[in-house]
Amino acid sequence: METLSQLALKAAQACPEKIAVKDQDRHFTYQQFADRTLALSSYFHSQGIQKGDRVAVLMKNRAEHIELDIALAHSGIIKVPLNYRLHPKELLYMIDDASVSLVIGDQDLLDSVEVQVPKLAVGASYEAILEHHQGQKHLEKVEEDDLFAIMYTSGTTGNPKGVMLSHRNMIAGALSLAQVCNVDYDDIVGHVAPLTHGSNFLSHVSWLYGLTQVVYDKFEAAHFLDKLQEDQVSIIFMVPTMVNLMIQDAAFDATKLSTLKSINMAGSPIAAAKLQFALEKAGTIFVETYGQVEAPMCITMMPRHELPNRLESCGRIGPFVDVKIIDDAGEEVPHGEVGEIVCKGSLVMKGYWNNEKATQDTLKDGWLHTGDLAWRDGQGYVHIVDRKKDVIISGGVNIYPREVEEVLNLHPGVKETCVIGVEDEKWGENVIAYVVPNGMQEVTEEHLLSLCKEHLASFKKPKEVYIVTELPKSSYGKILKRELKTQHVGV
Repeated sequence: METLSQLALKAAQACPEKIAVKDQDRHFTYQQFADRTLALSSYFHSQGIQKGDRVAVLMKNRAEHIELDIALAHSGIIKVPLNYRLHPKELLYMIDDASVSLVIGDQDLLDSVEVQVPKLAVGASYEAILEHHQGQKHLEKVEEDDLFAIMYTSGTTGNPKGVMLSHRNMIAGALSLAQVCNVDYDDIVGHVAPLTHGSNFLSHVSWLYGLTQVVYDKFEAAHFLDKLQEDQVSIIFMVPTMVNLMIQDAAFDATKLSTLKSINMAGSPIAAAKLQFALEKAGTIFVETYGQVEAPMCITMMPRHELPNRLESCGRIGPFVDVKIIDDAGEEVPHGEVGEIVCKGSLVMKGYWNNEKATQDTLKDGWLHTGDLAWRDGQGYVHIVDRKKDVIISGGVNIYPREVEEVLNLHPGVKETCVIGVEDEKWGENVIAYVVPNGMQEVTEEHLLSLCKEHLASFKKPKEVYIVTELPKSSYGKILKRELKTQHVGV
């Protein structure tokens, strides 16, 4: 296995005149891209930023995001991508924790954080640096197990943890995505989800095949399909929220998806009823992958031709991981029984940055303990049940919130749901549901409880259902159950 630096340079040798990256008003051929990344690598070297040092990237989606991936890889410098939607205090925590040597980003975002390290804004100064170092080609000796990035978790249960990912991890993820998305050399990759997270993993598929990448700076459901069609995008990563907004938009026209071969949908769970609706509206173009930052994207994979018949599964095991489903004693459970997913292999992180305790708690004998509960059927398909920490215990019986949420999502007027357990003196915990309507049909507590009565055992039914306009979410769009519990107790 090679490094991302080597793969990008090989792609430039193979197809130097092909467009490598384009964004709103610019495009760069593979040769131009290679020259720019090597010039940037030379700049880092001139500033004394060495292999193993960290550089933070704080910007919205733009071509430089992808450019910096490879420029830093040339130098063996570790990229620290920062989610620009985070509060400045959260960004400062990550910058300090990673001890970065430089922060590169959009000027307005750089102005929002007061740090004691140098900043470099993309734009005129950045381009002047490229021009000054044009023709220089600094390359460090980088191995596949050297760190490529420190990617911070969403921090829904405390301070974010810096996940250490190597070149091996990233390429294993890229090869897995290439397989499940059925990539070929003529594909065009689109990026509309943030390049700080899921879409970044899809980016690395391009170096394997010499693909063109198109970067969009924002997602607007009303105009997005026109852009996809204009740019002939065939593969794209989208989170379920984006998919829902796209297909529910009044102007949605499925014929504008004609160039799309695969939408890699991941990042958060999607209810089976919502997935069925998406397939009916958009066709069989969705690919599902399940993973974590700690094992990016492809612990399991579900190709598009299998998805319509297996809506409640997240697919079969990916090619670069071994997976077991274990009980609390660490013993593997039989097919059909629920346990925790653990995995090991080329996809799994090296550990958490500056956090040996968290590393030891999560990586045990090389096995990543995901905290996700699931069962596997006789054909090898994995079915996620819930997060281990979210299981509700009522009257001594385990209740999985996701099972209740799946039923609530059957109502055509429901946009999204969240089920939590709230402390109760008699039962230990009560099941409480929060529901956000989509405005397409009236939603009442009576309707929802009737639906639960029809599909669930009586002890699993919510004791109360709250209809609300929105749910608390992280900057990554994940529902914050802990915050919802706190709000509920406050009420």
